[in-house]
Order: sequence, then structure tokens, then C-alpha cells
Amino acid sequence: MAASGVLGSPTSSSPTAAMQSSPPRSPIQSQQQHYHNQQHHHQQPRPTGLRFPSLASEGFQHRDRRWVVRAATVPDSRRPSTDQMLVYVPPHPLIKHWISVLRNELSPPPIFKSAMAELGRYLIYEASRDWLSTVTGEVQTPCGVADVEFIDPRDPVRVIPILRAGLVLVEHIASVLPAAQTYHIGFERDEITLKPRLYLNKLPESFPDNARILVADPMLATGGTMVATIDLLKERNVDHRLIRVVSAVAAPPALKLLGERFPGLRVYTGIIDPSLNEKGFIVPGLGDAGDRSFGT
Repeated sequence: MAASGVLGSPTSSSPTAAMQSSPPRSPIQSQQQHYHNQQHHHQQPRPTGLRFPSLASEGFQHRDRRWVVRAATVPDSRRPSTDQMLVYVPPHPLIKHWISVLRNELSPPPIFKSAMAELGRYLIYEASRDWLSTVTGEVQTPCGVADVEFIDPRDPVRVIPILRAGLVLVEHIASVLPAAQTYHIGFERDEITLKPRLYLNKLPESFPDNARILVADPMLATGGTMVATIDLLKERNVDHRLIRVVSAVAAPPALKLLGERFPGLRVYTGIIDPSLNEKGFIVPGLGDAGDRSFGT
């Protein structure tokens, strides 16, 4: 299949031939090619104060040993104890691609929103990899009998996007977890104190004892909003070890706080950036995910 099916991918191995034969580009195509050229020029990552896992699925431990980053799911025998939070950064090229589209300040709202939704699809898929219980049985195929596994419907899945940007991250939830029920919660941030303020709470009074709960927030910056959300879930007798957090970008302050408060939590993120600026935004990050998704 041609590589042009992926946003921003080169379509010719010969730049000269492409210049001679390519039709005039639309503004969006020109923006995409400009972005591709930027990425090629800046392809070497800058060093940071954090050591990140390689694509060989090896993790690392921080000095306080309260949270661990891994590039992929690892066997049970190699997992840390439940007193550590696990942070997964799946090494999938499509995840890297959509993160790159999100980072580009020239990506207009429709492209940004589409990229966030696609990223969410892959992160949710990764988060559900070893999370859902199954039941075994047999089915008759056209050619014989096969042993099979189905998702166990007795273990319900609940999805909680944190408004408003979290809505986009779970836009394709039905394609991965079609039986999941969705509840909404909304926080806004005080721009001076950077503390979250709850303005919408549509959580039920309680959750089933064995419910798997996925919480989605594109940006884990200070961690205050996610801590407040998980606290509300724990008030409803939810075991935080059954919660999976999905984010586009995370920063060390949020991961440190979550690791201190909720050992055994699992976080799935597209990338970990090194720091926050004075306004509490992740650097280099991708800006305000809500504003960029909805064009406000």
C-alpha cells in the first residue's frame, strides 16, 4: 500500500521527480509537507533530565522507585510489585506519528482533533491488552471445531473522559470497547493557582465491584485533575488498581504525584515530556488540547 495514506508521509523517493510531476498542492498539503520537513530536520530528540526506555521493552526505575516506565507490556514475572505505578509508552509508529501531528502548531483544528481521536484509539487498544478478562469455549467453524476466547461480559467496562478535551481522546472508544458505558466529569483549572475546580459530575453513586474503569485526559501536567478524578472514584469504592489512565502527553510532576498517591495505578501515554512552564503547560507539549480540538 502506498505510504501516502498516512498524513504527512512522503509520496516520492525522488524529490526532483516529485517537483517535476506533482500537481499543485492545496494549503493543507503544503502545511503537511512543511511539517514533514520540520520533523526531518529536527529528528534527533533533545536530551532531558529523564532517561526513557528503549524500544527493546526495557523500563527504568526512578530514584524514589514509586513509578516505572515501560515501552511495552511485559510478562508478569518481570513486572514490579503492586506498590509501584506503571507508566506505559507504547513504541508503535502510528502512536509516534499522531503525536507528531498533534505537536505541530500549524495543524488546524480538524486535523488536530482527528489526530487526537486516532491516538486515543491506539492508546485504548494498548491499555486494554492485559486488562480484560476472557471466557473460553468452543465454536463450530465451516471446517471444524475451534477453541475460542471471548471478552467476559460479567466484568463491565466504564469510560470516563475528563471534559472537554478527554471527549476527543475517547471518540473511537466503540471501535475498541463497544460494550463500554461512558460517564462524564468536567474540571476547569484556576489559571493562578493551577488547581482544578469541578464543574460537572455525572458519575454514578457506585460502580460494580469488578468494573474496569478507563479515565482519559490528553494532558497530564501537574496531575491535579487526575488525582481529583481518582479520588472521586475511590469515594465510590473503586479500587484504583482496576483503573487505566490514558493520556496523549505526560510530564514528570503529574507522574510523580500519581505514583505517590496511587501505587499500582497503570498509565498509558503517547510520550513523556521533560517539564512544565510557568503557566503549567507541558513543554514542548502540544498546547491547549481543548482549545486546539474545538478551535476556540
